[in-house]
Amino acid sequence: MIDLNGIAALVPDLTALRRDIHAHPELGFCEHRTAGIVADALRALGLEVTAGLGGTGVVGVLRRGTSNRMIGLRADMDALPFDEQTGLPHASTHAGAFHGCGHDGHTAMLLGAARHLAAQGGFSGAVAFIFQPAEEGQGGAREMIRDGLFDLFPCEQVFAIHNWPDLPAGAIRTRPGPIMASADKFQITIEGRGGHAALPHDTPDALLAAADLVQQLNTIVSRRVPATQAAVLSVTKIAGGHAHNVIPASCEIMGTVRTFDPEIQDRIEASIHAMAQGVAASTETTIRVDYDRYYPATINDADAARDVLQAARLVSDDVAEAPAPAFTSEDFSFMLQQRPGAYIWLGQKAPDHNQPLHHPRYDFNDSVIVQGVALLTALVVSRLPES
Repeated sequence: MIDLNGIAALVPDLTALRRDIHAHPELGFCEHRTAGIVADALRALGLEVTAGLGGTGVVGVLRRGTSNRMIGLRADMDALPFDEQTGLPHASTHAGAFHGCGHDGHTAMLLGAARHLAAQGGFSGAVAFIFQPAEEGQGGAREMIRDGLFDLFPCEQVFAIHNWPDLPAGAIRTRPGPIMASADKFQITIEGRGGHAALPHDTPDALLAAADLVQQLNTIVSRRVPATQAAVLSVTKIAGGHAHNVIPASCEIMGTVRTFDPEIQDRIEASIHAMAQGVAASTETTIRVDYDRYYPATINDADAARDVLQAARLVSDDVAEAPAPAFTSEDFSFMLQQRPGAYIWLGQKAPDHNQPLHHPRYDFNDSVIVQGVALLTALVVSRLPES
């Protein structure tokens, strides 16, 4: 059984800790204060602590019993690079940095699980508490792996929780297979010659080429991806020109691609290149495509996902398999490429917590700390049973 009363007793301290981290957000690979708080807290519990992994990552290891098995639990620590608009007493004190994705809550919940398990035990083996930097688009998980994360800490499974504002507070969801999409970004540079707007016949028109190309790009998913496959292509930026009577010499297009299948990624990327070449030839412009697959899809191991759902029923009455993956992305995907495991959604929606992730008035719902700590604890107890 999971001691929910014992976990609930930790919540006031964890809430204060979470709000302190929220008030002092740090961007990716700059989480020095947060990493210091985490490392000090883990050392105070008697854990073996490794700091500076992947830049500012911290790992604490808790051992109990005689088993040599190890599982990993991961939380992300970084903030987002924009300003908060909540007006809360614990609002960000740093301009241009804001915990608008709840990583402050993830950090607090994982520290709570370490604190509870260090005090209560109830398992045999080792738990690696992984506090990761730079999840927001900078690949902190990849950097921790490059620094030897799973060589130093040979986890047989790894798990991560992310708060999910679309679900009721305390609800728990995961699923076997894809749960979050890959994240690709493209930047397309179109070079014309530039000239007088009254003499377009003398000037290859970069803006006209951009307009043509954007229309073609928006046909890729509907016409080049099978209807049985899921994908999104969004053009998010078109920039060029500076005066009403000048045809600009260049133009830039940016956008993103999301899918769950590497073969579909290949097809979409190839289509973008082919369309760019065609437009370049027809408009007498030069077009360069830079395509970056910066996060792979997050793919849960089927057995690990079932383990999560079983453990979750010990701590929540609202547990179910997620019916579909999300098109947002997550660099926990790099860890799941190295070890079987599962990514988990913890609902946090309530009347006073109904803003989406990455919204300037978002705030983590402290009432779900209990379920988060309890779920992490349940995973350890169920995956590393006492002999």
